[in-house]
Amino acid sequence: MLHPLGRRLPGRAGFDPTCDNPGVSEPTPEPGHAPVMIDEVLEALEIRPGQTVLDGTAGRGGHASAMARLATADGHLILCDLDPENLAYAASRAQEAGSCQVETLHGSFARAPRDLIASETPADAVLVDLGVASTQIDTPDRGFSFLADGPLDMRMDPTGPVTAGDLVMSSSADELARIIHDFGEEPLARRIAGKIVARRRESPIQTTAELADLVREAYGARAASSRNHPATRTFQALRIAVNDELGALDGLLRQLVDAGTLIANGRPTWLNPGAKVAFLTFHSLEDRRVKRAFAELKRAGLAELPSRTPAVPTETEIATNPRSRSAKLRVATVGDLRVPS
Repeated sequence: MLHPLGRRLPGRAGFDPTCDNPGVSEPTPEPGHAPVMIDEVLEALEIRPGQTVLDGTAGRGGHASAMARLATADGHLILCDLDPENLAYAASRAQEAGSCQVETLHGSFARAPRDLIASETPADAVLVDLGVASTQIDTPDRGFSFLADGPLDMRMDPTGPVTAGDLVMSSSADELARIIHDFGEEPLARRIAGKIVARRRESPIQTTAELADLVREAYGARAASSRNHPATRTFQALRIAVNDELGALDGLLRQLVDAGTLIANGRPTWLNPGAKVAFLTFHSLEDRRVKRAFAELKRAGLAELPSRTPAVPTETEIATNPRSRSAKLRVATVGDLRVPS
């Protein structure tokens, strides 16, 4: 029978563990794609054979491949992602890597809890990697980056209704300033918004290069001393708004707190008692939310935190994968803390 989560993909045995660290790293990593803090993630989740694992942001399958091997033949791996192409690719990699049952859920990770409840498949381990997939950043046609010119898109799900171009061309100056300030923490948000509105009166703003140039103009002389590209925060803000990233994160964290309460009351939910939950965040807006939710669970006696401070990448990892430099890993054990790890 088809699982309510979506397409069922049978696992595949016969994986050749010709890698430096069998059971953790992957034998043939995808060029240009490096899963962030993979050893720390796997150590934190403590995945055991037969467990059900939810990867809420499958991306290109870097973490999923390693988790598939640990779950083994009688385990479950449920992959979720907004990007259908990445989701299919990640599922294929997970199939190749291990023999566990692999299932896919196309959509936001915020809807995964209700699907797990509906299918009566509570998770023992959950990973939510809030980074942007390398293919999205490196493909100009996706419009995520100002490093190569492309359309102002930024949709993680290419079928989504609103693009970054739509927001740039239709939002009021006040609304643009709010988005850029609140989601990008950009101190020059109002000046950037004013520059955008003035330029679009003359001609449409359609490409990443056009927008990046406008932001640089708004920075003026400050652009020369800016630590990062002046457009970095504006692009982050638009991407977050287009994909409702913080809304989805808030929704999942609310369901996480609710799950802790239900487990404490002996009621079934989308997590098994003692489930390990890990979040990889890449900027303060995300990390503050996760930290606050974990603290709420801890205060209520509904979770245990191995550390009050997040784990961060090693200097070696940052040197080999610069995109990992801002990553923070927070982990919680949720529910019945008497369950042995």
